[in-house]
Order: sequence, then structure tokens, then C-alpha cells
Amino acid sequence: MDTEALRSFVRAAELGQLQRAADELDVTQQAVSKRIASLERELEVRLFTRTARGVELTLDGQAFLPHARSIVAGVERAVTAVRPGSRALRIDVLGLRSAQAVVLHDYWRSHPGTDLDVVTLRFDDPRAAVAAIEAGDIDASFRTVTDPAALPSGLRMIPAFDSPLELLVGPGHPLASARKLTPTQLRGHRIWVPGIAPRSEWGEFYDQLATEFDLRIDAAGPHFGDEVLLDTLAESADVATLIGARDRYIWPTNHDLRRIPVVNPTLAYPLSLILPSTNPHPGLRGIITHLESLPSIPEPVWRPSWAATPRHRVSGIGIANARKRQP
Repeated sequence: MDTEALRSFVRAAELGQLQRAADELDVTQQAVSKRIASLERELEVRLFTRTARGVELTLDGQAFLPHARSIVAGVERAVTAVRPGSRALRIDVLGLRSAQAVVLHDYWRSHPGTDLDVVTLRFDDPRAAVAAIEAGDIDASFRTVTDPAALPSGLRMIPAFDSPLELLVGPGHPLASARKLTPTQLRGHRIWVPGIAPRSEWGEFYDQLATEFDLRIDAAGPHFGDEVLLDTLAESADVATLIGARDRYIWPTNHDLRRIPVVNPTLAYPLSLILPSTNPHPGLRGIITHLESLPSIPEPVWRPSWAATPRHRVSGIGIANARKRQP
């Protein structure tokens, strides 16, 4: 069924005149008449009768009008949902419990009128997110292309915020009673991080982290989800994992899991925001301002090589790593 014919019928019914409907739709009266006539032929009923003042709905027209209105409204909502600049701001995050999702939720709570659509692309390779932005499927992504030369010219990547890591352990772990830990104290302990995928930014992050501090990062076995990971930690006396300080995890109280900050240096997972270089969604302006207002992590901080730049105000061990790893 022709949606323009439906739209013409609805406006003519609401305004009572074909000419007024044509003026509003920016077409000729003849075009409106032809659309309605075509609709009547398709339905095999009369929708209007002509009067001295214009047109009036027949009984069939009155019965059809609410359904036609519903169809026209649905089409308009569908178009709005995919039109950049008019649809909701669509941002990709690594997970709905991740630090990025938490930060976006904080922004939305302080700006409740924001039309925001938070999505999770089921891709490990950040190049897939880049392709989604180029295609207009999403407006921005909290992903990192660790080689800036691989970023297409039509996109840019800006630092979003650093996510400090914490050690998560069960009550029987040897480090469970610690209030703070240094990276050196993690040596020799099994740090289980299931789900490290090839070509992922977090795969490169953990490779550099393990090399820098001589840590035992174990990615063995399939990842059956956070619930299984948390159950394993609660039952184990030798397995730990690393999580972001803002990451949201929920577990039964009898698990008695402990989140322990890692300091001297703080291990920072750097999060970036990829967005179009020109004509980004207007809603991104407020998001970026919010990201810039987030507090920085107290020094000293360790970051992987791709984030150890002056823009992050790296000092101490971070500068040493940057110099050592960058070509």
C-alpha cells in the first residue's frame, strides 16, 4: 500500500480540504486527488464525499482513518529511527556492564532528555566497529584502533577516559585480605581472563601488560559468561581476574568476592571514542564534554604503548613505556 497515498488521505481527512492537504504536503491538489482515488480503488470503497466546503469522510473512511493514522505514524517513526541527526544517538560499548556503559548511564541520568541508544556490536575486531560507523549504522564506538595509521581518513579517535584495573578474587585467595596491591605483588598468581580474542584491543592490552610486569595472564578455555567466571572465583583458592574499577558486576553475597585496587603504578585500560571527522551526530557534543569532565587517575599510571602519549599527560613509568615501545 502506498504510504504517500495514506498520508494524503489522513491529512485530507483532518483538514477537510484537498487543497489544504496538498499545500501542507507540498504537492498539487491533483496529486492528492489521484493518490486518494488510487487508494479507493485498492480498497474498493469510497473514502470521501465531496461537499461545498471540501470533503467529508464516508462511513468506510471513518473506519479506515485510525488505522491509516497508525500506519503513517509508524512509517515516520521508522524513518526517524535511521536518519542521522534526527534519530537517537547510537553508541557502541564493549558490554552493558562495562565502564563505558556506566559512564553513559551517568551522563543520561544528568541529561534525561537525551535520546540515547546504547548498543553492543558482537565483534571483537575494532575494524568492524569502524566499518559500522562508516556505514552510518552507529554514530560512535568506544573502541580503540591501536594503530592510528589504520584508521580511515573520514574518522577520528579521541581519548575518552582511563579505566583503572582492580584484582577480583574469592575469599580463599592468598591476596584476598589485601587492601591494595602493586603489579609486582601479582606475579606468580594465575590471572584468568577468558574471552581474549585475536585482533581485539584487549588482547593487545593484556599482551603488553603481561610482558611489562611479568604477569601470568591465562586466557585458556571458553568464556561461559560472567556468572560462571564469578562462581569460579568464589570457589577457587588460586584463580583471580582483572576488572575495571567502573565495571558493574553483581554476585551472590555468599560469594564474598573482593575488589582490590592495583596501584604504584595504577594499571589503566585506556578507552577511546571513534566518531566521524565531519558532521558527527549533534548529540555527541554533550557526551564528549562529559568525558572531558571525568577525573583523571592519580599518577603514577601505566598505560599500553598506543595510549602513552602527551595527550594523556603520561609521567613516570608511563613515559618510560612509551619511549621503549614506540618506534
